Amino acid sequence: MTQEHVRKNRAYWNADAGAYQQQHGARLSRTAMAWGVWRIPESRIHALGEVGGKDLLELGCGAAQWSVALARRGARVAGLDVSEQQLDHARRRIRRARADVPLVQASAEELPFADASFDVLFCDHGAMSFADPRRTVPEAARVLRPGGLLTFSTDTPWHFVCWDDESEQVGRELREDYFAMRTGDDEATVQFQLPYGDWIRLFRASGFVVEDLIELRPPPNARTTYEGWVSLEWARRWPAEHVWKARKAEA
Repeated sequence: MTQEHVRKNRAYWNADAGAYQQQHGARLSRTAMAWGVWRIPESRIHALGEVGGKDLLELGCGAAQWSVALARRGARVAGLDVSEQQLDHARRRIRRARADVPLVQASAEELPFADASFDVLFCDHGAMSFADPRRTVPEAARVLRPGGLLTFSTDTPWHFVCWDDESEQVGRELREDYFAMRTGDDEATVQFQLPYGDWIRLFRASGFVVEDLIELRPPPNARTTYEGWVSLEWARRWPAEHVWKARKAEA
């Protein structure tokens, strides 16, 4: 049964896909293999490692900028998104790039793939921000092969608890309840976050070993098309985004 937050997020991204790609798509294409709103290069983060010859699934692929770039590196990549409008943008980009990237419309909470289908599951915000991690993390474990990698970026609990609803900006005061942190509903979308301890317990319960937590700090001259999400000054003093790396146990 489709969850209400899935329907809400699908409706939002269907309505916003065109405006989103118009505002951010060109930069996402130019910096395809980079993380977060400040586009920190994968060559600096090393979250994915060598991808050539591996089977990858992008969770919440949007216009498939990441997937196309990874396919050019020799990976076998599939893109998944809950929004048919985002997938329309992905199809056009894939055709222009003459890439081989199959696309699937589905929620990351119910992956339409057999067990042990992939070597790597990843996303840059995407589904791991807009789907319930208590459902997505076990699903990721199910479709990953033993030794497979789950890596993804989201905003941090710092960003979550410092959000000021009145100003609609991140401030310097703790405002939200850290221990009650689960969902954030901004009327348009539902986003998810957990305290750090809950993330680690969820990974362990799903059969993962945490390899790294990379806190993204933009350089002093960084620019972003996501104006208003967080200021550069804030993001250089406190981590607004991070990348999790978790490995499925071999046995």
